Amino acid sequence: MNSVTEFSPAKINLLLAVTGCRTDGYHDLISVAAPLDFGDELVAESRERDAGPQFILSCAQPEVPLDDSNLIFKAAHAFVRATGWQGGVHFKLTKRIPLGAGLGGGSSNAVAALRALHKISGGLLTTEQLAALAATLGSDCALFVRPAPALMRGRGEKIEAVPAAARRRLSGRRVLLFKPHFSINTAWAYQQMRQRATDYVSVELTEKQLTAWLAGSEPAEQLLANNMEALAFDKFIALPVLLKKLQVKFRLQGRMSGSGSACFVFLSEGQSSAPLLECIRACWGAAVFIQEAHLS
Repeated sequence: MNSVTEFSPAKINLLLAVTGCRTDGYHDLISVAAPLDFGDELVAESRERDAGPQFILSCAQPEVPLDDSNLIFKAAHAFVRATGWQGGVHFKLTKRIPLGAGLGGGSSNAVAALRALHKISGGLLTTEQLAALAATLGSDCALFVRPAPALMRGRGEKIEAVPAAARRRLSGRRVLLFKPHFSINTAWAYQQMRQRATDYVSVELTEKQLTAWLAGSEPAEQLLANNMEALAFDKFIALPVLLKKLQVKFRLQGRMSGSGSACFVFLSEGQSSAPLLECIRACWGAAVFIQEAHLS
């Protein structure tokens, strides 16, 4: 196989409960996250090895790093260490997911690279081995191995499928994503959580609420929570101002995804998004990123 094209979906966190700081520097969390039908595209093309690097990355978006700081390279080198594969690949990334948004773009790209290398190399890893390798790359990465709503625990590497009945309340739901012109650095956000030490939530209470939602029949809106909002809203006042306006004017409960700065609201089927777009642009300006999508 000389060329592989992989869809690299964005995700949103419907529930994100950061419960405490770990001794390894990461944070423990409980989350329900869902990939979307919107995302990036990664093309992997086989290339002859020469004196140059084994892997090359190109992308038209100037803000995307093309060096080893990009998780695509981290994934590719991890694949080589795990399999011993010595082929060369040129990765071509079409970037649609905004950076610094809390939508998991970098993690999704890394797993897309793993899937592409797996196929180009002739299938050197089992699905379980691929999932285990993805979990070593970053906290969100394991989510993208199987693109479906999932429960995330630990630092995000412990993945469990959402039960079928609950998944039916999520899959296909229509969402509107919107991100201001500014981004929020994930490392900064978690550093603030650690320093403030006041925003953590109870594991027991969160698990109780999650268990009740999974066993019930309430829609996804009743699950929404994110305790990373407090620190983000303190610094970036534009976020809570707009979410409050959407709640008052349209009776829509918006949430921030992950560590931000992207937010989202659920839309009913047939509901026009035009009034919301007008309101969002009036608050955040014409440079705002807006995208409709559906949960996978």
